[in-house]
Amino acid sequence: MSTITIALSKGRIFEETLPLLAAAGIVPDEDPERSRKLIIGTNRADVRVVIVRASDVPTYVQYGAADMGIAGKDVLLEHGGTGLYQPLDLKIAKCRLCVAAPVDFDYAAAVRRGARLRIATKYIQTAREHFAAKGVHVDLIKLYGSMELAPLAGLADAIVDLVSSGGTLKANNLVEVEEIMAISSRLVVNQASLKMKRDLLQPVIDSFAGAVP
Repeated sequence: MSTITIALSKGRIFEETLPLLAAAGIVPDEDPERSRKLIIGTNRADVRVVIVRASDVPTYVQYGAADMGIAGKDVLLEHGGTGLYQPLDLKIAKCRLCVAAPVDFDYAAAVRRGARLRIATKYIQTAREHFAAKGVHVDLIKLYGSMELAPLAGLADAIVDLVSSGGTLKANNLVEVEEIMAISSRLVVNQASLKMKRDLLQPVIDSFAGAVP
């Protein structure tokens, strides 16, 4: 029997995917926040879920270790989307990718006078394209977590990071100075899987499409 493997990450994306899965008649056996299992069965014998890091979802789908997955637009832009079919914006896990700086740093003035800025981010590719398009000279410093610390510790002038409520920025005396783009999560499908397992995958894709808010 052919099976479908869906790659998901823990946290907000998993929680907001549950109603979409339910619309397709798929209910995971366990909550990944409570289970140590990385492969989780569902109420359907032909569907399983693999739990991976958000940044790894496109890679698992690209190489066929998962037939489909759900990943943020931010992750897909960094990955490049090679070999992936992206049929749906699921409009979940919404936030925005922004430039943020300390409240006492005049970002606009620094840009105007052509200063070379140090920017800390894990979104190197997206940040490079954004600042290049604006003609702003930057040195990009790759970090994997706690971006807000970089300006506070003197590592960077500003950061590029995801923002939803802005509470973390405010708590660390930072302010949003520029929005780069709105972010939401997308359905990604392995192109070979779509050909080989279309009879299994297409109904799931259609159910997701019908359930998008």
